[in-house]
Amino acid sequence: MLGKLTWMPKNELGGFIMEDVNFLMNSVWTMLGAILVIFMIAGFIMLEAGSTRMKNAGHVAGKTIFTFGLASLIFWAVGYGFIFGGNANFFVGMTDFFFDGKEVEGASVSTTVFFVFQLAFAAISVTVALGGFAERAKFSVYVLFTILFGILVYPVVAHWIWGGGWLAADGAQDFAGSTVVHLTGAMAALAATILLKPRIGKFNKDGSSNNIAGHNQVYTALAVLILWVGWFGFNAGSTVSVDGAFFGFVALNTNLAAAAGAVAATLISWVVLGKPDIPMILNGALAGLVAITASCAFVDVWASVVIGFIAGIVCFYGAKFLESRRIDDPIFALSVHGIPGIWGTISTGFFATPELASVGKAGLFYGGGFEQLGVQIIGVVAGGGYAFAASFIILFVMKKAMGTLRVSAEEEIMGLDLSEHGSFGYPEQMKEYEEALKKESITPNLGRE
Repeated sequence: MLGKLTWMPKNELGGFIMEDVNFLMNSVWTMLGAILVIFMIAGFIMLEAGSTRMKNAGHVAGKTIFTFGLASLIFWAVGYGFIFGGNANFFVGMTDFFFDGKEVEGASVSTTVFFVFQLAFAAISVTVALGGFAERAKFSVYVLFTILFGILVYPVVAHWIWGGGWLAADGAQDFAGSTVVHLTGAMAALAATILLKPRIGKFNKDGSSNNIAGHNQVYTALAVLILWVGWFGFNAGSTVSVDGAFFGFVALNTNLAAAAGAVAATLISWVVLGKPDIPMILNGALAGLVAITASCAFVDVWASVVIGFIAGIVCFYGAKFLESRRIDDPIFALSVHGIPGIWGTISTGFFATPELASVGKAGLFYGGGFEQLGVQIIGVVAGGGYAFAASFIILFVMKKAMGTLRVSAEEEIMGLDLSEHGSFGYPEQMKEYEEALKKESITPNLGRE
């Protein structure tokens, strides 16, 4: 991501000048990107709802809207200042808290538009993180973790890479957030799923796993399409400029990587499982999008296909590996956002071209040696490691203070729609279940989907 605003002298002659036109066009384009990224929240709602069971669908939808609102307020109060504020220390910036909406004279894009754009990225990262809590965490845990993640986790990694921090000084390449947004969220999700433990019925005593299928694959397919379209705001919008229509090149790389990811995941699941697996097809497309997010502005078109194709494969095997380690990841936060996020960030160390490397240096395959590859690996280890460690500590302290992060076994079996909110996401389908509960006899319908 271009991150910092660029500056230009103001023409004092007044009138309708080129700088004014560029400012307005850049601002409109970036605002469109912000709208597309915010609309990705709709995709995540449908993805999580479709990937979980019917009894938790309303909970998933409601908590996602709530946490987007809460994350927005936290970003306004402190997140933006920690990322882009001045007087920075090793970790974060120290000015621009409680953003006042004032425009900066001479900026090439509206400061307020840039703020909204960055807010959308922060919201996506916490949404990814909360996927690791699915179907078993208390609503109060979402509330507190969203606040602490928005203060102590996301802004730190974002400052290091986008806000002029030490990784930026080293030339780390992460154009739109494979590490900053996706890996950061995924590492928080990993910390959550470790501390929360697997859902009831996911694993057997012998270590084997049971498939707990989501209740609506049509929802998840539509979700992926919404996210795919929204990603053009994510990646192409990160140019924050219309200069030279470079956003078109970024969009092309983005689309081809997603396409390659979907095809690769289809093929590998077909070969290994004997049939093309629908959830894996969808996850492959998302994995390709996550992977190309770091490199979309730094690599040639052919490389975007390779990056996306490899992402689809590592997504498939990543999911299998995590399940073998008894890690219950209902929304595939780790196999879709984590592992492809690592690959996508490292990929620029191989494929970044001298002509496109506006940040850092060319990759290994273009005569740059191992220097940029080393920088990318350091970025992954530092960013991902910090996000995991900080999130684990936050959740561990929360668990000690609250007694538990998880709903009771009875509440989990009942479903979070009812236990956490007192209503059903699908009231008609759950009518029989509700009648049984009124008679104080939930046994006949335990776990009913």
